[in-house]
Parts: sequence; C-alpha cells; structure tokens
Amino acid sequence: MTQKDEWLKVESLDMDAQGVARNSEGKVVFIEGALPGEEVLVEVGKRKNQWEQATMVAMRHESAQRVRPGCPHFGLHGGACGGCKMQHLDPASQVAVKQRVLEDNLSHLGKVRAERMLRPIEGPAWGYRFRARLSVRHVERKGTVLVGFHERKSRYVADMQRCDVLPRHVSAMLMPLRALIGSMQARDRLPQIELAIGDTVVALVLRHLEPLSSGDLQLLREFAAEHGVQWWLQPKGPDTVHLLDEDGPELAYTLPEFGLRMPFKPTDFTQVNHQINTVLVGRALRLLAAASTDRVIDWFCGLGNFTLPIATQAREVLGVEGSETLVARSRQNAALNGLSDRTGFDARNLFEITPDDLVSFGVSDKWLVDPPREGAFALVKALADLCETPREGWTPPQRIVYVSCNPATLARDAGLLVHVAGYRCVAAGAVNMFPHTAHVESMAVFERP
Repeated sequence: MTQKDEWLKVESLDMDAQGVARNSEGKVVFIEGALPGEEVLVEVGKRKNQWEQATMVAMRHESAQRVRPGCPHFGLHGGACGGCKMQHLDPASQVAVKQRVLEDNLSHLGKVRAERMLRPIEGPAWGYRFRARLSVRHVERKGTVLVGFHERKSRYVADMQRCDVLPRHVSAMLMPLRALIGSMQARDRLPQIELAIGDTVVALVLRHLEPLSSGDLQLLREFAAEHGVQWWLQPKGPDTVHLLDEDGPELAYTLPEFGLRMPFKPTDFTQVNHQINTVLVGRALRLLAAASTDRVIDWFCGLGNFTLPIATQAREVLGVEGSETLVARSRQNAALNGLSDRTGFDARNLFEITPDDLVSFGVSDKWLVDPPREGAFALVKALADLCETPREGWTPPQRIVYVSCNPATLARDAGLLVHVAGYRCVAAGAVNMFPHTAHVESMAVFERP
C-alpha cells in the first residue's frame, strides 16, 4: 500500500495519459497528472490487488516536458473538461509517447517488431478538430445552459466558454449556442449538438426529443444567418438526420493531392482532423505503391477516403464496407469524381468474413485495411487460414497497408499476419490525429517475402 509520505518516481505514461510508478512494495500506481521522470506524493483513490489509482498532490522534481496547459478548462479535478488529457505535456513529447505506445503494443501484444519506424505524422496542435459531439444541458437551478464536453470522469457537462481544439470561429460560437438553447421552448429536450466541418460549411446537428415549434425553428434560422452555419435536425436515430432548409451548400472535404472532392453527411464517419487526414492518405498511398496494373481491395472503405485516391493510380479498386448505405454513398462519390469505371463496391459484414468469402472476392495485388477500434481480426484470420491452407487459383496480397485507431488491436492482428500468414512488418509509425488526447492512430505495412 502506498504511504502518504512516500515519494514515487514516475516511469512512463499509460494509454489514459496517467503517470505509471511503483511503490515500495512493487505495486503499480497510476497517477493522474504525473509525467515520466517526476517525483510525486499521491492520494490513493482506489486500491486493487495488483494496482492503485491515485492523484498527484505534491511534486519535488518536475519533468522538463511539462508545459502550462493552453486551455483554461483543462484540469485534473472536479469541474474540469475531460476532452483533453495531455495538455500538460509538451506536444512533441506527446507524439513521442504515442510512438512508444505503438512500439510497445506491437512488441508485447503481437510479438512483432517493425523493421523501420516511420516518422510520426503531425499537424497543428490547436484548432484541428473538425468533428465533435457536444453535450447540451439546461441547468435550471443555475439558470444557464451548458454546451461542451463532459467533465473529467463525470456525466456532468463542463462549463466551457471556449474550446481551443476547435477551430477559432467555432469555439467562439459556444457562448452564443448556450444563449440560443436557453431561449428555445424545447431547451430541456435538446441533449446534443454534433459538429461537422467541411471545406466551406460548418454543419450543426441538433438532436431533439420532441418536434420543434415554429418559433424554435425560426430561432435556429436566425442563428444560422448570423453565424454562417448550416443546421441539421435529428429527431431519432442517425438515419433521420435532415437539413433544416434544403437550399444550403453541400458539406464536403477535398483531397487536393488527388484532385478529389468528398461530399458527406454530418453523421457520416470522417476523420476528426482534416489536415492530418490529407497527409495520412498521401503517405498510405505512397506506402501501398499501387501500380497501374494492380488490383487493390480497400477493406472498411467507408465513404471512399482511400478507395478513390487508390483508383487514381491502380487498375481497379474494390471497396468493401459493412453498411449498404455507406456503399451507396461511396458509389456516388466515385461517380462524382469520374472514377466509376475503376472502382467497385460491396457490402459485407467484415467481422464475420471467412476464407470462402476472401476467395470469392478474387485475387488482389495489394490491400488497404482501415478498421474501427475493434480491428480486423476476422479478416486477418481468414487470410492467415488461406496462407496456411492455400486454395488453387487464389494468392494472398503481396503488400498490406493497415491504418489503425487502436494500437492494441493492430498489434493483435499484426501477430497473426507475421507469425501465421508469413508477412514481414516492414514499417510502422504513429499518427497524431488527436493532439492533447491519449488516442493513438497509427499505420503499419506488411509484405510477403
């Protein structure tokens, strides 16, 4: 048990940006707010047999990587915004930590070591967040409305006047949004505003639990005219999202390197950080190195974020996604960009894919894999099975570029690719998609000898 007067030496950071130390008994202590190299006193809040959870209360040696947080709502205790966890760590050091997390996961979970570590992909540390889900609460006893992220480790909404990871013009709308919601008749039945920003459009999706009155709709229109935003309404699930007024401009982002325009709905999955996404797509395609004679499969293709750029280089690209709706949207985007003749799309549950399914998709030279946090275990397992027991007329792809938003599931899948399917992990690197958070995006490249 950690004693109150016991100074702990912080050794590393975990996936939640907590300092990791060991007490005099050798037990692991996770410490909110502590950084590697620091010596701290802590207050233990939770004890288990193998570990303790604690908060830093004093420090006698400060890390050279510690910086003053840029956001006034950042903190470690009650009332602080929980949207960012690493603002007290120098941005360059944040990236180094994420690169180390990727390496450690590959090594410890997958027993894989990349032959080459790629330089991390970095971008602006502030104003980068083009997607966000903001909670809304009318707090009657305080006579106010709160719009923002939840407080750290709490269901309450933080009292935020600004948010520095949002673009400045969007951050400046937080207080006007609070006033708007407070003036609406339905203010107690509006739980959420979802933000999606395109190249020229700021879209706000208002979740409402009852039909809005004509007066409330007029207030939304007036706000849109004053602040230059586009309102979408969501009465029930994501499929019910629709424009308040149908004459607005189209929400879209571009991939300038490939001359592509990608329309999307505000509830579609798109990357939070458009600047990083542009660099990520470019690097992924350079690593994939698709030739004009190649057939490529893009697994978990979404709206075609990778499919369409690949189609500008390869002979043929097949995009596979689990949703019929997304597949239809991908086809539309391919047609819009004049790539229908080089692309095909298929809806398939990729979490239940089998070796027979892989064979039915035909032979491909290269794969791009971009799964959700759950990873691509079924897909990789099916590939590994076919590599162990080959089928006549079918051959595995020679190169796979795997884009991941969870280093643990990437490491698990990498273990199968390397130790069962016979691939080499030739390169891997971190992608700082979410500065100031502990989220680790990454990329790895696999080749068959």
